[in-house]
Amino acid sequence: NKFESLPKVSLMTRHMKSLKYLDMSNNLLSNDATGVQCQWAESLTELDLSSNQLSEAVFECLPVNIRKLHLQNNQITSVPKGMAELKSLEELNLSLNRLADLPGCSGFTLLEFLNIEMNLILSPSADFFQSCPRVRELQAGHNPFECSCELQAFIRQERQSGGKLFGWPAAYVCEYPEDLRGTQLKDFHLTELACNTVLLLVTTLLLMLVLVGVVAFLYIYLDVPWYVRMTWQWTQTKRRAWHNHPEEQETILQFHAFISYSERDSLWVKNELIPNLEKGDGCVQLCQHERNFIPGKSIVENIINCIEKSYKSIFVLSPNFVQSEWCHYELYFAHHKLFSENSNSLILILLEPIAPYVIPARYHKLKALMAKRTYLEWPKERSKHPLFWANLRAAISIN
Repeated sequence: NKFESLPKVSLMTRHMKSLKYLDMSNNLLSNDATGVQCQWAESLTELDLSSNQLSEAVFECLPVNIRKLHLQNNQITSVPKGMAELKSLEELNLSLNRLADLPGCSGFTLLEFLNIEMNLILSPSADFFQSCPRVRELQAGHNPFECSCELQAFIRQERQSGGKLFGWPAAYVCEYPEDLRGTQLKDFHLTELACNTVLLLVTTLLLMLVLVGVVAFLYIYLDVPWYVRMTWQWTQTKRRAWHNHPEEQETILQFHAFISYSERDSLWVKNELIPNLEKGDGCVQLCQHERNFIPGKSIVENIINCIEKSYKSIFVLSPNFVQSEWCHYELYFAHHKLFSENSNSLILILLEPIAPYVIPARYHKLKALMAKRTYLEWPKERSKHPLFWANLRAAISIN
């Protein structure tokens, strides 16, 4: 028919003392009339108001003793919390409306069946089952569910509810986001970390603290900035060399060995090492910074050039060596050559014993070399010196 005013329809029934079921579906009903009080027959227990033009104002004009209420296919956007209580309502059909969430049961204390299919629900409230303990069946399928953390909580509640969702799982499918469209809610899972903001913040904070601790350890204990600076200088030196003399980039060996030592050990180098290697049979050509560094070039550039033009690198180790900054530079670049060319170019001479605690933490490469590589130890007895020089010449392999 073409009934338009819900309050007027209620007034028509007030004297129908035996009326229990009233079907007013497929009309033009609305509750926009002001000043007209709704007075329904007290005997009315089931009311069908589907397929009308009703909004949420309909909850202000309903029979108090109603048990079954059909409001599907209307324009209801929400269920007002301040509405009059329908203490006898057991079944409520709100499908095909514009609801954005599940209604609470504060006004329907005896509600057992709720149909809210085909609305606009993205993330239903997870506390529905707690607020509606008497609900035995909830039809909430065919909504445009947004698969998010909020929905994850609702799915968890569904599992705990013991199968109260009608049509589960086929009618419950993700609509958003795009990459999850068509995924059934039962197959949608997110980690606790992704959904728990507090846990995520705590985890992120802990990871940041660990990262800061690691960086601080590397910065202080291993002196990472020093290695970064050295790598940068090595790269810049190679780039400049290539830019200035690209035709000379093919390394030509000019020396048998480059000597790295502390200035405090220079007397031993000049009086013992150089004379015994550069004189006599099998003359060894040594590269020494005092006589082979090119004036005008930086110290770092000279060190790199000398190491690259030498077949071997000899390091005279002593407590003085580990206290020398430039010796560390030379060791670093020689070590870099060892790994870049996969060669066996390092020769270690232990001039004086070095206690492990004396070696600074930043010299971890030196510690590793002394632990893994065999080194020649300078003997105090003169009778053993010839054997030492023979072993050193053999290590240089001048042939």
